[in-house]
Amino acid sequence: MPAPVICWFRQDLRLSDNPAWTAACKTKSRVIPVYILDDENAGPWKMGATSRVWLHHSLTALDKSLAGNLLLLKGRAEDILPKLAKDHGASKIFWNRCYEPWRIARDSRLKDTLTDQGIKCESFNGSLLWEPWDIKKQDGTPYRVFTPFFRKGCLSANPPRAPLPAPQNPVLFPTNKTTSEKLNLLPTKPRWDTPMLSHWTVGEAAAQIRLKEFIEHRLKGYKDGRNYPARNNISRLSPHLHFGEISPNQAWHASIESGIKNHAENDLDCFHSELAWREFSHSLLYYNPALPEEPLNKKFTSFDWNTPDPDLLEKWQKGQTGFPIVDAGMRELWQTGYMHNRVRMIVASFLVKDLRYHWRVGEDWFWDTLFDADLANNAASWQWVAGCGADAAPYFRIFNPTTQGDKFDPQQEYINKWAPDSHQIKPILDHAKARDAALEAFKVIK
Repeated sequence: MPAPVICWFRQDLRLSDNPAWTAACKTKSRVIPVYILDDENAGPWKMGATSRVWLHHSLTALDKSLAGNLLLLKGRAEDILPKLAKDHGASKIFWNRCYEPWRIARDSRLKDTLTDQGIKCESFNGSLLWEPWDIKKQDGTPYRVFTPFFRKGCLSANPPRAPLPAPQNPVLFPTNKTTSEKLNLLPTKPRWDTPMLSHWTVGEAAAQIRLKEFIEHRLKGYKDGRNYPARNNISRLSPHLHFGEISPNQAWHASIESGIKNHAENDLDCFHSELAWREFSHSLLYYNPALPEEPLNKKFTSFDWNTPDPDLLEKWQKGQTGFPIVDAGMRELWQTGYMHNRVRMIVASFLVKDLRYHWRVGEDWFWDTLFDADLANNAASWQWVAGCGADAAPYFRIFNPTTQGDKFDPQQEYINKWAPDSHQIKPILDHAKARDAALEAFKVIK
């Protein structure tokens, strides 16, 4: 029989519109599907506790789609894959590209090792609408402002490719597999993840259902409604996109038909621009590998952030600040592993402007508590709020949590759902005084 091939699943836990999986199946060889939990190379950016819970269930769903043939391994990929190929006589390895700095460095080392071993490697774009190196300004430099990135860069480039159908009847190579339980992704008792998961269904099939429901029932009205956390005009696709249970190409193309049919062109354009923000964040990370740790605006390098008070920080983390919209957002995160995007900006502004804690304090907390914790999105978004990132909010833009709540949750439906007792909590600070102090401190950046 011909030598088997390996398909290495990463941030693409699906079978439809998966270029690497499609290419592997087209060889007509027996395919070894494998996932490797590589915490060693990830270092400080290994997945947080909440993301690991989603990963467990996503791998379980993918394994079911593969009739129980998904091989799950743990360790350094550059050690595991060459040995796996040698042990099974595999001739070629397929994977979809990842864009985090540590993954790029590891994949480069791995490709050299496999090539020296005589094993061919093929990589594909299965995670982004456009490759970071394809969207540049006319002078060849990457964009640092979103609007021209999207309007002049993305929309002037080749349109996103059409989604690929799932290969039919792939021939799988039987291996001595490991179940997802062996990866130890779930928390030990008490099982804090159980209430979180009650708000979600994980896996490729669930992602497709969520996309269908969004484009049919919630895309119309998205442009305005997405700013109001009590409304249902959001997609909630971010965890599915992050783990690759659905591709951005599938979301892009499926939304076009619905947007045109329902005369929702402005909503469609807004949704596409949100997908493009994801692209922009990945471009920023690709060209600025230190993005998760260092400010893009070097004026912030020596800014004198406040040393976090453990008690005040915990009150922010647990939604006990006495500012209802902040508390509602932080409790939504605590209970669901997700937070509405408008509220993410409000709680982030409260941390970096009112409390004046370093943006990395918030970045680290979101990294550990969000189901959709994405290195590019998380770093770029926190820097945006702090004012030190690309296309960032200016240092003097400080959200008033009270007026934000009044404007975007006027009936307090969102607040009453997640933090009905917050009105009874004494505020941990005076916003007006905190704002004045922040403006004075940030003058050094001016």
